[in-house]
Amino acid sequence: MKYQMKKVAVIGSGVMGSGIAAHLANTGIPTLMLDVVPNKLTEKEKAKGLQLTDRAVRNKLAQGGKAALTKQNPSPITSKDSLSLIEVGNLEDDADQLGEVDWIIEVVVERLDVKKQVLATIDEHRREGSIVSSNTSGISVNDMIEDCSDDLKAHFLGTHFFNPPRYLHLLEVIPTSHTSDDVVSFMETFASDVLGKGVVVAKDTPNFIANRIGTYGLLISVREMLKHGHTIGEIDSITGTMIGRPKSATFRTLDVVGLDTFIDVANNVYSQVEGAEKEAFEVPDFMKKMAENNMFGAKTGKGFYKKVKGKEGSIIYQLNPETLAYDEKQNKLKTEATEMVAQVKGSANKMKTLYYTEDDPAGVFIHNMLSDVLLYTADIAYDIADDIVSIDDAMRWGFGWKQGPFEVWDTLGVQKSVKVMEKAGREVPAWIKEMIDQGFETFYQDVDGVPSYYHDGAYVPVTLDEKDIDVDRLKQASKPLKANNSSTLIDMGDGVALLDFHGANNVIGLDFMQMVDDAIEKVNNSDFVGLIIGSQGRNFCIGANLGLMLMEAQDDNFFELEMVVRKFQQTTLNIKYSEKPVVVAPYQMTLGGGAEIALPAASIQASSETYMGLVEFGVGLIPGGGGTKELYQKQLRNIPTDVPVNLMDVANDVFEKVAMAKVSTSAAEAKENGFLDRGDHVSVHPEHQLYDAKQRVLGLHIAGYQAPAKEKIKVVGNAGYAAMKLGAKSLSYGGYASDHDLKIAEKLAYVLSGGRVQEGTLIDEQAMLDIEREAFLSLIGEPLTQARMQHMLVKGKPLRN
Repeated sequence: MKYQMKKVAVIGSGVMGSGIAAHLANTGIPTLMLDVVPNKLTEKEKAKGLQLTDRAVRNKLAQGGKAALTKQNPSPITSKDSLSLIEVGNLEDDADQLGEVDWIIEVVVERLDVKKQVLATIDEHRREGSIVSSNTSGISVNDMIEDCSDDLKAHFLGTHFFNPPRYLHLLEVIPTSHTSDDVVSFMETFASDVLGKGVVVAKDTPNFIANRIGTYGLLISVREMLKHGHTIGEIDSITGTMIGRPKSATFRTLDVVGLDTFIDVANNVYSQVEGAEKEAFEVPDFMKKMAENNMFGAKTGKGFYKKVKGKEGSIIYQLNPETLAYDEKQNKLKTEATEMVAQVKGSANKMKTLYYTEDDPAGVFIHNMLSDVLLYTADIAYDIADDIVSIDDAMRWGFGWKQGPFEVWDTLGVQKSVKVMEKAGREVPAWIKEMIDQGFETFYQDVDGVPSYYHDGAYVPVTLDEKDIDVDRLKQASKPLKANNSSTLIDMGDGVALLDFHGANNVIGLDFMQMVDDAIEKVNNSDFVGLIIGSQGRNFCIGANLGLMLMEAQDDNFFELEMVVRKFQQTTLNIKYSEKPVVVAPYQMTLGGGAEIALPAASIQASSETYMGLVEFGVGLIPGGGGTKELYQKQLRNIPTDVPVNLMDVANDVFEKVAMAKVSTSAAEAKENGFLDRGDHVSVHPEHQLYDAKQRVLGLHIAGYQAPAKEKIKVVGNAGYAAMKLGAKSLSYGGYASDHDLKIAEKLAYVLSGGRVQEGTLIDEQAMLDIEREAFLSLIGEPLTQARMQHMLVKGKPLRN
């Protein structure tokens, strides 16, 4: 390969620069983060006798940026180990080190003169052939490098990360007129495969793709609100999940982004366009006044919303745009249309229903907002991108829309919506009308089974990455092997089967357990070489069906509950001892029973963003599907063979993680918590996870996979039980645990200790499962546990009783 990424440098250590450095470190890339040298001492530095020449002073901006990574929420780092890969310095003393890196990213203030000055320094110290990029969110990348060397020009491009880099999927790559095609191709592949980004190539126009359209859409929403006299809360209630947009909708999004940042982005377009487009990007006066009063949103504690703490909890007040006062609690827009769409399934259908609902305040707003956004996007489409796919990808990955603009248009019906728009006097771009006249009814169409998009009078195949496996497309391509309401068994090809978990909220019930058992039997008795349990929903699995279990417990139907728990235990054993490898692919929330499905697998292929934990303690229970046993065994397996095993340390660690219902904030932390081990792997790119899982199955098969032999478990026995119980009692005496917490902890300790046996006793796996099942059933019969379960179902948070 011509290019490699052994080390990267980031110039700038602010929120964005340090966030990019953190994301690079999260993926294992050593990163040098540099900033400018301060020109004066603080009073604290003077008191310590420090001088401007001291290294600690000269590096303090970069060092401060690195230190701030540990204080941000959500965290930019996946593990504290990531910090060790970030080296700090300053641009004067350490500029020579730029010659040692493979990629230099400029992330300084959004001013062309400053960027050109920094790039001149980079040009002086970099080695030929190294890649250089700017993280600008909208300044022309061609203008930045007009004074640079030919070699830098050939290796320079824009790389616009979205904030926060760890969590937002989009990376806009912006070549200049000088950028080598090899550099663009390499960066697309590297950013996707290594950094896990959804890469879109954008043209060098103001604010590129996502910010251009997203900012326009937000400003249109503000103007429609002012025009029709709606409140801020009312607009957020109909521009969020109801129409397939993020929960933060319009104004909460602005509060999170920061009004100062938003105004800068809007002004960048405003200063470079003319006519009606210039008017559209002019920031309304009340927002300018907000900025003058430091009402920037979350960063200043007040913006479009203000949270006020009271005796009975926090109250959220919304801004009155006319007075800039917070004189009204957040409210929602309630109309006949909003009541009607509440009964409509799916955000796309809700959006379509609202769009075509006339003479209703909510319908009028959505119709006007969407019409303006769609027409504007179509008008500038080929100025900002090469194709409509790039635009749709950018809006989904950068702004969290479920559908991009042209996908939305397909949902509304292109021909029907255009007629409505023209009837209302709106001007439709000529290419859209030509497309309709030529008989093309949609922007996207399957042509001979190939996903295609409209481009210049024809349907063109969408460029697909073989690693982007679409489960829905797999289902369409061939008849499922088996299916029920919880899951579908699919042939992925190459001898690998996939059990796609798709039940409501991906909760575990008897139907899913049966499908797991049937899938394993099918794979073991056929030509399949292995099985994946995975999905592509919002979360992998949030646990067992809590509501159903509570109902059975309240009806004293313990025979049924015992049967269900026993069945779940057997299912997890079937996963563990399957003749052919079962690989589980968890992502996002993988809680309780979800973790219990993953823990016994031959291998776990976790998404980097996997939040895994055994959380049953929070609802007054302990894991019932073998989770405690598997975590204990997994931690024992993690201990190197040449290190003495202290059973009590392992038992205490598992006890603490289960009793505290500890959930990892990433796959890296799940590994630190013992939920992943040496045989497990992590996918950085979320859409590559099932491909990676498939390769893992094939790799295990080629390596001659054999199911693990059943082994007895060495337990801590009576001594361990007493120690864990004492620890729980000390928390109770200190007021940190209730009497019911103590009862649950004692049950958990009894399971981990293996019952009334001596320390070091070897017990059968089934014996520990029997103890676990008995403890689970005794706890679910407790009124206080049932109260916790009820509270979680109603309030969505734990009850302390």
